[in-house]
Amino acid sequence: MKQVAELAGVHVSTVSRALNPATRPMVVAEAVARVMKAANTLGYRLDPVAASLRTGRSRLVGVLVPDIATSVFTPILTGATARLSAHGYSAMVAYVGGDARQQLDLAGDLIARRVDGLILATVSLDDPLVGFCLAEKLPAVLVNRAEKEARVPAVVSDDMRGMQLAIDHLVALGHSRIGHLAGPQQHSTGLLRRQGFLQALASHGLKAHGLIEAGTYTREEGALAARRLIEDHPEITAIVAANDLLALGAYDALREHGLTCPDDLAIIGHNDMPLVDLVQPPLTTIRISHEEMGRQAADLLQQTIEAADSPVRNVVLPPRLIVRGSTAAPRKGRIKSKA
Repeated sequence: MKQVAELAGVHVSTVSRALNPATRPMVVAEAVARVMKAANTLGYRLDPVAASLRTGRSRLVGVLVPDIATSVFTPILTGATARLSAHGYSAMVAYVGGDARQQLDLAGDLIARRVDGLILATVSLDDPLVGFCLAEKLPAVLVNRAEKEARVPAVVSDDMRGMQLAIDHLVALGHSRIGHLAGPQQHSTGLLRRQGFLQALASHGLKAHGLIEAGTYTREEGALAARRLIEDHPEITAIVAANDLLALGAYDALREHGLTCPDDLAIIGHNDMPLVDLVQPPLTTIRISHEEMGRQAADLLQQTIEAADSPVRNVVLPPRLIVRGSTAAPRKGRIKSKA
């Protein structure tokens, strides 16, 4: 570092600040450029291990996701990792599924590797992993899902509002017999979207015409649940699904019954996953700002790390209705099951 300072013609402390993304804004741009050029010439990089011994921080953050293959989490990771990098942190991303024991074991391993905090996209309504983080005094932030009790900061979408947007749209088209494919009720997304669905119907003086809970947020579970919904409630003219994968499963169930969307049944999803505008018909859905969700989670975690006694903050992002080809006015008459 002394050699870099000599070549750049600045003080050693300036080199330290210029090479650290978190403190770089404190240095004038011209000095930063000279330091970066000198560091590149000499092949110098900051040693994060040495720095962690001096500061007591590793500048590492763990990000736990339930399914790394689901495109919902890709933009969350994009936003979170980019913002963490801007704050001077590196991210370690781990897929842990839904097994609580595995999540706790992995969190313990990450603590042993001296991570400064965790971003958790895995939590259930009363999650033991959150309690573990609190007991270990490890800063943690929830993203996309939240607990029943706000014990740590969280960034979520307004799930109740999203369902109100969906129901308002269907009612405006003329639908009154609407069913719901609910998500798993142990997750806040499933519980709040179900509650929002019922509350939104009530705001129009309507009741649910069938409500089936899917075991997981998958297309296969969506198809199973939609089959039951269609067979048990042939009068429905629309389905509101708790996420896009469940909605795509409903597409499969409709085809099996010889029905078409939106002529026989209108369908609305939730999330606006990539490519749902390319299916036939393109899916009407509730858009969530997942990348912004990731950025906000990274900001909250950085603030929690820097000020451990900061108050618990919940950031709720507004959703948007994206209207595509899967919704239209209902046909007259009842739908008859063809199972």
